[in-house]
Amino acid sequence: MPPHHPTSRVMPRDDSQPRFPAVPSDHWDGRRFFNPHADTDKSPRELWRLYKARGPRWTPPDPEPPSPFRPITPARGEVAVTFIGQATFLIQIGGAAFLTDPVYSDHAGPFGRLGPKRVRPPAVRMADLPVIDAVLLSHNHYDHLDAPTLRHLARRRGVPQVMTGLGNGPMMRRAGFDAVHELDWWDSLPGPHGTRITFVPAQHWSSRTPFDRRRTLWGGFVVETPEAAVYFAGDSGYCPHFREIGRRFGAIDVALLPIGAYEPRWFMAAQHMNPADAVRAHRDLGARHSVAMHFGTFQLTAEGIDAPIRALHHALAEQAVDPGHFAVPGFGEPMRFRRRPA
Repeated sequence: MPPHHPTSRVMPRDDSQPRFPAVPSDHWDGRRFFNPHADTDKSPRELWRLYKARGPRWTPPDPEPPSPFRPITPARGEVAVTFIGQATFLIQIGGAAFLTDPVYSDHAGPFGRLGPKRVRPPAVRMADLPVIDAVLLSHNHYDHLDAPTLRHLARRRGVPQVMTGLGNGPMMRRAGFDAVHELDWWDSLPGPHGTRITFVPAQHWSSRTPFDRRRTLWGGFVVETPEAAVYFAGDSGYCPHFREIGRRFGAIDVALLPIGAYEPRWFMAAQHMNPADAVRAHRDLGARHSVAMHFGTFQLTAEGIDAPIRALHHALAEQAVDPGHFAVPGFGEPMRFRRRPA
């Protein structure tokens, strides 16, 4: 039986066709979305060059089955984040619980059976998750949008709603969600337990087949309460969006920033930050704390399994950022952050 949500604020069901902007904008040309600061499309020649430049295969760490997970209950004004793997986090803020880009399948690919195989199991078992008030889905790449996981969350776990970018609605409704909210960049809406959710820009792209490139929108999320703000970046290359997000929201209390899947730079720089870029983004945001993600789960690119963590430590020293302000999370270990100073 799905868990009961006695205090969740469930938004009205949306059964419309996918929502797209009515007129062209700085990221919509009338047919497809695009990035205002960089071109992420690649030619067949570049794709072939990337294929030939494959790096060393990851050596999976010794298998460690997840320990039973006991979620903490943050105090008023506190934020708790738990890294489950890749871009999947449990965010607990203001009495609400959010799951970001949930992927529980063994492969990041079609049907959960094709594509790169995960080298670490999800650090929190599905059965051990607390009641989830909403899923925050950044974009439709397979290591972020996993259809089997979404179906399980909607139909077995009873998660009532999902927030995502424009164009992703039909797939979310097929997964079984009761309320689907397709958002454009800077769209904002009230969330569960008095939170506020804003979909914010990212420099990336979308597709699940060879024929739907940039037909749905990508982005990140800012989740706010009166006492705290959490930013989940999704996937992004380094770009002016980070400074703009920091300007609009003031100091971000906790920023979840990707540090992996960045080699080779001639191919990946536009759409994936490397650790040095992530530290620059941390500074642009004015984040009080940042937490690394998008590493050590699926081998998507050529760098080694531990390279992002080593490079992050180097980048923090090089840019004179206190390592205590940009953490590498343990898999499955809740991290608690205090409210912002008055």
